[in-house]
Amino acid sequence: MCGSPRLFRYLSLGEMPLANRFLSAEAASSTEEVYPLDVFFCEDCYLSQLTEVIPPEILFREYVYVTSTSDLAVRHADWLADSVVSRFSLTEQDLVVEIASNDGCVLKAFNRLGTTTLGVEPARNIAAIAQEQGIDTLCDFFDSQLAKSIEQNRGPAQIIIGRHVLAHVDALRDFVQGISLLLDQKGVVIIEVPYLKDLLEKVEYDTIYHEHVSYFSVGVLSRLFGFSEMEIFDVQEIGIHGGSILIYAQRSGGAHPQEPIVEHLLQKEKTLRLDTREPYLRFAKSAAKSQQTLTKTLCDLKAAGKRIAGYGAAAKGNTLLNACGIDTTIVDYLVDKNPLKHNVYTPGTHIPVYPLEKLSHAPPDYMLILAWNFASEIMEQQVRYKDQGGKFIIPVPEVHIV
Repeated sequence: MCGSPRLFRYLSLGEMPLANRFLSAEAASSTEEVYPLDVFFCEDCYLSQLTEVIPPEILFREYVYVTSTSDLAVRHADWLADSVVSRFSLTEQDLVVEIASNDGCVLKAFNRLGTTTLGVEPARNIAAIAQEQGIDTLCDFFDSQLAKSIEQNRGPAQIIIGRHVLAHVDALRDFVQGISLLLDQKGVVIIEVPYLKDLLEKVEYDTIYHEHVSYFSVGVLSRLFGFSEMEIFDVQEIGIHGGSILIYAQRSGGAHPQEPIVEHLLQKEKTLRLDTREPYLRFAKSAAKSQQTLTKTLCDLKAAGKRIAGYGAAAKGNTLLNACGIDTTIVDYLVDKNPLKHNVYTPGTHIPVYPLEKLSHAPPDYMLILAWNFASEIMEQQVRYKDQGGKFIIPVPEVHIV
């Protein structure tokens, strides 16, 4: 975000494969490409960021995360659509554009409420799923040039939504400038990102992987949108994905008054000293301790003859597995609801991934919940496993067994 930033490296997770690059059986026996996974704090603009940026064409043209496979994500999409349509009095004439719209889960909810929608999704396979379900979707990467084209061909957008996409973007200023170019003069942009405060306080080191180039505070987001003459007028803290924020922004001087929560969070971030090295160094120390505790817990269980499987072949799970050196000598297999992740192997650790039915065929004594951000949903779905004596291991923020 800065021209010539002063960067301080506070965490190094070593050489890592790409977190969503699952492998075929043949590929699992060959050498994988790995890249440094180091996180830096900018002492000029206070952005927490990676410096090793993988080209988006490599990361996102074919993708394996599908929003609708999570019941919690579907409920969140319904809530978001209901609240936005109601709060901003949207009609069928109003265009709602979602950037990185995935399989259209959010836009489907807006469509049910009668608004006009357009998705922008760069992953060819995921965009095709959305299109098959009747969600109008452009298969492309969003930037200022595409924004101009959409504005000319479809008109300005009354609402622009970007859920968990801003962290993927290297050219932040161009991305936000594109939002400004596409947005109606009285329009609102709604951005959802993992909250840096939660990442640090809950020791969510596993949410760090190459797709996540940046990690945001409200202060950093406020300055970023200010470059394009926009302002944040509201923020909502939400529990999804381990702690996220929804920021609502408009053109500077717009009609929506700034809600008190904005200044409250800005002051809280100053109290937490997010503009200094201190909390980042503390986080790195806690992350190392968390990794050691998890590895020891699993190794002790394995030495006692216990069978361990993992639930959720999530990208964050692959960071955790690789950072802790957890492979098939410790975890027998993973399961996942997403068919795109079945009968493949995890990057780096080469653990096989199966459909959920595997749990009933080869039940483990302990289930390591790698998709811990959906832990409550997973444990509710696996109540039979628990009733039969199975136990859950939740690795973040502190390792504990349920």
